[in-house]
Amino acid sequence: MTEATLHRILHVTRNLPPLVGGMERLNWHIADGLSRCAQVHVVGPRGAAENKPFDVDVQEVPLRPLWWFLLISAWQAFRLARKHQPALVLAGSGLTAPAAWLAARACGGRAAVYVHGLDISVRHPVYRALWHPFLRRMDVVIANSRPTAVMAHGIGIAPGNVHVVHPGVALPEVALSDRALRAFRERHAVGDAPLLLSVGRLTQRKGLREFVREAFPAIVRQVPNVQLMVIGDAAKDSLLPGMQSRDDIQAAADAAGVGAHLRFLGGVSDLELASAYEAANVHVFPVIEVPGDPEGFGMVAIEAAGHGLPTVAFAVGGIVDAVQEGESGRLVAQADYPALASAVVDLVQRPALDQHYAARRFAERFAWPHFHRDLWAALMPDSTAVPAALPSANG
Repeated sequence: MTEATLHRILHVTRNLPPLVGGMERLNWHIADGLSRCAQVHVVGPRGAAENKPFDVDVQEVPLRPLWWFLLISAWQAFRLARKHQPALVLAGSGLTAPAAWLAARACGGRAAVYVHGLDISVRHPVYRALWHPFLRRMDVVIANSRPTAVMAHGIGIAPGNVHVVHPGVALPEVALSDRALRAFRERHAVGDAPLLLSVGRLTQRKGLREFVREAFPAIVRQVPNVQLMVIGDAAKDSLLPGMQSRDDIQAAADAAGVGAHLRFLGGVSDLELASAYEAANVHVFPVIEVPGDPEGFGMVAIEAAGHGLPTVAFAVGGIVDAVQEGESGRLVAQADYPALASAVVDLVQRPALDQHYAARRFAERFAWPHFHRDLWAALMPDSTAVPAALPSANG
């Protein structure tokens, strides 16, 4: 067999389907991409084996309670490391970094972790006392954005060990038909109205309640028939408090006099989400800074751009890597709601076709083949397997 089979990698993560979210998609693609160049074994949550990538072995452990997951996943990682002797043990987030480090020591392999902003910024004293030392000991730290890398340096991780590899995106192969988009709009009673889209979990950090209170009224005054469609609900498996709810957001909109302009869809299918991206005029991403809960990257902005939809956002956290000013959308200063409203109105009133192509070109830089190659290069810098085993950026 080829050199690819000489590599063994153990991937330890809590974030895999059947859990739903950006980190879950990311870790699935990490396992999928690495399996093209290595034998990959995964320690993940119960139910992960049914949804695993092809040719990846999964050892399931109970998801709840959290302490039990941490204990059993660490034991299984240690056991599999001794059995398979992987060259690398990768933690899918900071949460499983201790398990990955201990497993790597058990087999003489290298330890790596993919970190998000929250992995670094959690304020809990136990996490800081126990997890941060393991993060500092990792041989390789992959950061999801430049701001996350800066945060990693700030807790004492050696700059030479930190590599920025942005999460990837699946680009749609073909656009949906005009007929399908009209049907989507009719199904949700928005007709031909300008449509704003918000996608993501309803957390405090996402800032949707503040947006409908502080910016949306000004948008409605200038674009009276505009509608705001909200896709997503409160996260069931979040490790942090600070959820918002439909009732919270609707109450804020009602108090601001714009409640009739909201449409809540909750969780939707992939096809329905694609329809929303392509039917909308602007993706609004009003993330705010919340102490101890940063926005590490902003994957939804890349997903929107992949469908040709521009994003308007505050320039906070890793969003500065996920939105390119003037190309895939607009960035405004933190908490400047008048500027945010103005940018939204400006994009709504511009010709959509030019914005579509510019956003799409930006998103192409984040296609999963690019991610797989960059990740492999950071994790296995001395390997020559990657050119032959991974598809081209256009494949």
